[in-house]
Amino acid sequence: MRLSIRSRTALPGADRPGEGVGGPLSPESGMVTLPPMPSEQVEAKEAPSLPVPVEPVRVLVPSQIGTLGVEFYGLAIGRILIAPTGPTARLFHPLSAFEDSDFLDEVFGRLSEYFAGARRALELDFDLAPSAVDSFSRRVLKEALRTPYGKTRTYKDIADASGRPEAYRQVLSILLDNPIPLIIPCHRIIPTKEGIGGWVGGASRKRWLLRMERESSAQTL
Repeated sequence: MRLSIRSRTALPGADRPGEGVGGPLSPESGMVTLPPMPSEQVEAKEAPSLPVPVEPVRVLVPSQIGTLGVEFYGLAIGRILIAPTGPTARLFHPLSAFEDSDFLDEVFGRLSEYFAGARRALELDFDLAPSAVDSFSRRVLKEALRTPYGKTRTYKDIADASGRPEAYRQVLSILLDNPIPLIIPCHRIIPTKEGIGGWVGGASRKRWLLRMERESSAQTL
């Protein structure tokens, strides 16, 4: 069975019929293409949420830190699982099961370039609505999103910037439940004291990502 990812309805913010958050639709194929990624770092942005609940398209792809399970809601990423297993993994379909899609090729091409140290900013639309995060969690996640490539901030930094300096432990808990790691780079947030702290994908993967970004940054100096 071949699966397809297509925009079945006009998304909020579309300028004209057949155009959504991620880019124009081809009228012949209905496939979606993303615009080219600029070389300078650009912050990812949250796409307008879909007005009604939709069944996500779930794609499974390999990566340098293990298999990634990526959920798409319309043209936005709503969830990324690191190395899903068991019944959860079986909800996802391998990329090879999908019809040729410029949209998926662009998304996973950007992720591959990031893991190879060749891309600093993913610039992929995301949607936090499917995870039903509360307002403070949203502030924490968006503050973590502002952490530059190759740099780190502390949990206390994020708590201060989110308006609740006393909420250090709550910030840690929120980041450990980050629904879209990599897109929101919570691996760049570390403890005030020694050590790198926990991560939704595990400490060893967090260490690998921090080292990769640090080495990539050093090569461009």
